[in-house]
Amino acid sequence: MFSGIVETTAQVVELRQEEGNLHITMTCPFINELEIDQSIAHNGVCLTVVDITDKTYTVTAIKETLEKSNLGLLQIGDPVNLERSMPMNGRLDGHIVQGHVDQTAKCIEKRPSEGSFYFTFQYDFDKKMAQQGYMTVEKGSVTVNGVSLTVVNAQKDQFSVAIIPYTLEHTNFKQISKGSVVNIEFDIIGKYISRIISFKD
Repeated sequence: MFSGIVETTAQVVELRQEEGNLHITMTCPFINELEIDQSIAHNGVCLTVVDITDKTYTVTAIKETLEKSNLGLLQIGDPVNLERSMPMNGRLDGHIVQGHVDQTAKCIEKRPSEGSFYFTFQYDFDKKMAQQGYMTVEKGSVTVNGVSLTVVNAQKDQFSVAIIPYTLEHTNFKQISKGSVVNIEFDIIGKYISRIISFKD
């Protein structure tokens, strides 16, 4: 489980395709703290460490993950948001994040606002999935590229989030612009509530 509070960014140094899998090799500041089989959220996608060297580590994304996330669009040198799993005695500073990305969204607007920025994202709307909680609500939580954020201006197929300067500087939000594709995970609590309600019919 994760909280959506990004620790740092990793840099992609190698991409290797093997049938339907993509092996992603990266470097990050806490290489010496990693272990094989450790779970880390990459742009919000929970992946397992499969190899470690002195300077890099590797994770593998399967075909389904590549189809539902932006990991298949990564290029050498790209920054990736990282968060290690939350310790059980830690504070939940963001919200409950599973690391199971639901789909991608496209940035359709980025505008400055008194020192911060508002980003608006649009996603493919599916009424049946929305009835199961795959949607955003005003002032609710959403995860974008692994970052826990509060929704503003929730619409049927789009939403906006406010990004403060610290988040912009310490995540890959500084690389996001109009047309960028991001990973989104809808709030798991909303999914459970929607599912429970559906059984009352």
